[in-house]
Amino acid sequence: MTNPLRAEVVGLYKNLLHLGREYPKGGDYFRDRLRAAFAKNRSVEDPQQIQALITRGEFVARELEALYYLRKYRAMKKRYYED
Repeated sequence: MTNPLRAEVVGLYKNLLHLGREYPKGGDYFRDRLRAAFAKNRSVEDPQQIQALITRGEFVARELEALYYLRKYRAMKKRYYED
């Protein structure tokens, strides 16, 4: 793997690992799944394919952030508004 892509992959892994701490099924569950996903694609050497995987990982990170914002919004709504 080329150096710039390696740094980007490591940064993505760290970001996902940080986001996974608040995962609804637990941080350990998320960490195991994340590790398995990265290990599965360890042998990929084509820069275009690596970039596509990075894009997919960034999409997952955005979806996790949206999930957390939605959960916080629902908690606040439940606290202050009656149904």
